[in-house]
Amino acid sequence: MDVLNSRILLQPRDPEVTTAFYRDTLGLAIYRDFPGGTVFFLGGGLLEIVGRANSGPSEDMALWLQVRDLPAELETLRRRGVQPERDARREPWGLDEAWLRDPDGVRIVLVQVPSDHPLRTDVRPSDG
Repeated sequence: MDVLNSRILLQPRDPEVTTAFYRDTLGLAIYRDFPGGTVFFLGGGLLEIVGRANSGPSEDMALWLQVRDLPAELETLRRRGVQPERDARREPWGLDEAWLRDPDGVRIVLVQVPSDHPLRTDVRPSDG
């Protein structure tokens, strides 16, 4: 399979609130708006908020977002009123992770790959 692009589709119970969270709270850049939805840049992929659901997301659903400086991102989010579900900690597999939830309950895992971890491909230092 030759995948040319990818996106995650979220159908929240309240699209306006969820769109505002990803745009204003997380600060994701908009790729495009269209009637009934918004598509955000999400690293190498896209996140589309579209439609409306009658129920919340599965507990098994999670967005895994790698960031350059996890402590700085958490500080920014706290200033914007977000309280993490779980503060940053080093996982047994060597990644630093913090968890939060979007307004609909989707778990968002913020991840920083330590400089000495084999997954680290970006060798620029973090800002913090």
